[in-house]
Amino acid sequence: MTSTLTPVRSKRSALTKGQLPSFAPYAVLAAALIIGAAILALIGFNAFGWGVVSAILFAVGLVSWSAIVEGSRKAKDKLATCLVVGSFLIAMLPLISVIWTVLVNGIPGLISPGFLTSSMNGVTGVYDNKAVEDGAPVIGGIYHALVGTVQITLVATLISVPVGLLTAVYLVEYGNDGRLARAITFFVDVMTGIPSIVAGLFAAAFFFAVVGPGTKTGAVAAVALSVLMIPVVVRSSEEMLKIVPNELREAAYALGVRKWRTIVKVVIPTAISGIASGVTLAIARVIGETAPILVTAGFATSINNNVFGGWMASLPTFIYTQILNPTSPANPGPSSQRAWGAALVLIILVMILNLGARLIARIFAPKTGR
Repeated sequence: MTSTLTPVRSKRSALTKGQLPSFAPYAVLAAALIIGAAILALIGFNAFGWGVVSAILFAVGLVSWSAIVEGSRKAKDKLATCLVVGSFLIAMLPLISVIWTVLVNGIPGLISPGFLTSSMNGVTGVYDNKAVEDGAPVIGGIYHALVGTVQITLVATLISVPVGLLTAVYLVEYGNDGRLARAITFFVDVMTGIPSIVAGLFAAAFFFAVVGPGTKTGAVAAVALSVLMIPVVVRSSEEMLKIVPNELREAAYALGVRKWRTIVKVVIPTAISGIASGVTLAIARVIGETAPILVTAGFATSINNNVFGGWMASLPTFIYTQILNPTSPANPGPSSQRAWGAALVLIILVMILNLGARLIARIFAPKTGR
């Protein structure tokens, strides 16, 4: 019995020779955490510094141990792995920090009575003083800003999608890399990088010349946002149309189908998932803009359902004004709570839009199969 087991053991030892044990990363991590905590205790402990020092010690320890046991080739591989994982964690830190901060500060505002169903109309500093001094509930909500955000973004989308999609169709199907197509591509690239405040000033100046001075409405803000949306829609739609196989177009032409009908019935339906995703991401990109809304739509404390008349609030401007000009300067706590709650709602809206883009891409993606 012993003689039959001995070769198996020797074979296993030969296979595992020159390799780190499976518990090596965990052992190095534990040692790095302990040594890092000891070092930080000497110079002043903080969680962020502890994480950085421990990560450096972990990488040095694991790579050194691998170099001794496994050789330089495996050590270089583990060094590259540590760098990749470390870069990923560094990139995730700001996102996690922002989400955690907004959740901690925004949930109290979100669950306050009437936050999503009431506006700031009639809310004065007296109510905020009572909330701080007497423990009364915080009065006032974001309903007017939420309605304004939805209306302005909807009008901006109705302007941007047809213009952006038709521009992309011309560049891909009719431009043929001509002078006009190259000029359009150049200006689209320039528009992609313009600051948002410039788009707001353009819309304000345009309506100043057409309608009159001091014109601030939701429609003006929608025009400003459409200036920011159109380049995104053009670029995303153009890329989606380019990846449609030419064989589909040629098959339609061979059947005698006209070009415009081929585009409408073959090309666009094939690329509709990517186009819809690009449009949704463009909406998510502009829904949080503050500067152009302040310049073009102003700020209101009551509900305004008319996009073409009167000042209109939005979630970004609501956050801005609540932080900059608290309802009660002596007690800014309730205003800060409203601002954090509105920020949490805005992040939820952006997250829903991104998830919607993925869902739309999956629903409208070309079906594959036999």
